[in-house]
Amino acid sequence: MYELLSGFLEYLEVEKGLADNTLQAYKRDINKFILYIKSRGIEKIEKTDRNILSAYFHYLHKEKASPSTIARQMASLKGFFRFLCMEKLLEEDPAVHLEAPKLPQKLPNVMTEEEVSRLLQFSGNDDPLNLRDKAMLELLYATGMRVSELVNLDIQQLDLEMGYVRCLGKGDKERIIPLGSFAAGSLSDYLKYGRPKLLRVPSITALFLNYHGRRLTRQGFWKIIKAHAKKKGIVKSITPHTLRHSFATHLLLNGADLRSVQELLGHADVATTQIYTHLTKSKLKEIYIRTHPRA
Repeated sequence: MYELLSGFLEYLEVEKGLADNTLQAYKRDINKFILYIKSRGIEKIEKTDRNILSAYFHYLHKEKASPSTIARQMASLKGFFRFLCMEKLLEEDPAVHLEAPKLPQKLPNVMTEEEVSRLLQFSGNDDPLNLRDKAMLELLYATGMRVSELVNLDIQQLDLEMGYVRCLGKGDKERIIPLGSFAAGSLSDYLKYGRPKLLRVPSITALFLNYHGRRLTRQGFWKIIKAHAKKKGIVKSITPHTLRHSFATHLLLNGADLRSVQELLGHADVATTQIYTHLTKSKLKEIYIRTHPRA
């Protein structure tokens, strides 16, 4: 069973180009299922049928697994059994009947334009870490990149003269995103006066470096943005994705069309981008009530 799981993970990595975090999630989910059926004396995956799968999800319910956990487990197992059928290792797909629980749509946390302005307000000093933080936050808000995309940037992906950045997204799909003048200016200052002071090894190509001269990590970035939010008096809960959500929402509020925002965010399906229309509708209603004389 574990050999079949390895083959599935290899397929997801090579054929689908899934990120390591996603692969690890699939691995955990399917490992949990394998341990469950082994505990019930089933030693071959081919013995799995609809009844066993139903019993497994009944077991997850009894364990008080959340609806989102159950939905993810279903997605992992459906993908696994679909792969086994595709490889002719199973004649029938026992997971084809599975229906994931309906999840309440959770709206992303978004900053107001005033809060973003406060977050991006830096005092004019030439401390290299300050220059780096200003450049990172400006770039994130200017492009709507994922934090993983931001910290994986290399210098050669940036073209300040033409005003764009080449970004590698999920599945190694490249997209070119324009830069605003504020982001370009902050990046220029960081490259001239900040990065050279942080650089320890000349051969390192990472755009954003930590105090030790190595590539900054996602965890490192999270600490940085939370520290700056606290310093600027922003009480709202800030996550690494907050500026990405704010970027999309502010574009839509100011008249951008959904397809353009989809392209900029690197969403494969416009349905993923549509969550931001819920935010903009509620915001427009709030503005209407506040400003219309007969609201």
